[in-house]
Amino acid sequence: MKRIYLDNAATSYPKAPGLGDAMKHFVDDIGDNVNRSGYDSLAADEMVFETREMVAALFNFPTPENVIFTLNITYGLNFVLKGILRAGDHVIVSSMEHNAVMRPLGQLENQGIKFSRVACDEEGHLDVNSFDQHIQPNTKMVVLTHASNVAGTVLPIEQIGAICEKKGILFVIDTAQTAGLLDLDFERVKASALAFTGHKGLLGPQGIGGLLLSKQVAESMDALVSGGTGSLSEYEEVPPYLPDKFEAGTPNLPGIYGLRHALRYIDAIGLDAIREKEMQLAAALLDGLGDFKSARIAGPKGVNDRMAVVSVDFEGYDNAQVAYYLDKHHGIRTRCGLHCAPSAHKTLGTFPQGTVRLSPGHFNTQDEIHQTLSAIRTVLRELENTWR
Repeated sequence: MKRIYLDNAATSYPKAPGLGDAMKHFVDDIGDNVNRSGYDSLAADEMVFETREMVAALFNFPTPENVIFTLNITYGLNFVLKGILRAGDHVIVSSMEHNAVMRPLGQLENQGIKFSRVACDEEGHLDVNSFDQHIQPNTKMVVLTHASNVAGTVLPIEQIGAICEKKGILFVIDTAQTAGLLDLDFERVKASALAFTGHKGLLGPQGIGGLLLSKQVAESMDALVSGGTGSLSEYEEVPPYLPDKFEAGTPNLPGIYGLRHALRYIDAIGLDAIREKEMQLAAALLDGLGDFKSARIAGPKGVNDRMAVVSVDFEGYDNAQVAYYLDKHHGIRTRCGLHCAPSAHKTLGTFPQGTVRLSPGHFNTQDEIHQTLSAIRTVLRELENTWR
């Protein structure tokens, strides 16, 4: 049975061509650590810095040394939230945020930090005009997902960034669903910090992500993890400069090497070409799902202001059963449930039942979308007959 992978919102598959070989080359033929050897380890040092420069270029970020590598975007968001916020601070988020934001904020509530949740509409759109009313005198930070991992809805980060700049509020952006797919300019959107992950739209390996930090954030943020950096080893204090301040211990060098390979691939293909193809696939999926009376799209019904992340609530059916049948009998891999974003599902009216999320990626084809729609029709018919 041919497998059709439609879970790219969770992690992209397949990866950039040649990614595995590139990582194997680093492990087998380079193998150096960074900043820690008396022998010539320039190959690893140069590779890491080149990758920082490529990440900076992708987001039009002027300071490559302020690109910090982490295990993933969840670690990056935790670093920012827990490294900056203090008792008495107030944070604003949207109702579409992932648990990578909401769970750390839940922990921080116990330390005297409060947050407000700006309600989005039933398609996940955020009304900028209603945003101001949530700002308080002690509002320290706004954290916003660039696009929902449930509905694909793109949020208005440029408008929110302008408000934050005017009010002197830190603006943190979660790009889990948009990095590698949307043109995102760090300076244009007035970001203070931007978190990214390598294993989704950047087509890289799992286990590598990072942060882009403005000078203000870099200076005010505490290092949550400290230890050896290979620099200033005669002192027991944390190095004050970047990236060393936030990169204690041995980094995931094979992961960084793989990320560099993936970034080169994206640069060669182009963001516009990758996004255009994904949105063509999403358009075909949305159009086909419109033929099913029981299929309610959770989020925007068209292709404007959205990513290729399509969530469906099959009304009258068990969504988990639909997803199971698609996988077991048709080889179609989706993701069913609440997608680590219960607040988003409550906003969309799909809590607690969740949705079946179908997220095509760069390497899917129109034929696979047609096969998926045909399989959904078959599965719904099978389930209906079973109940009878």
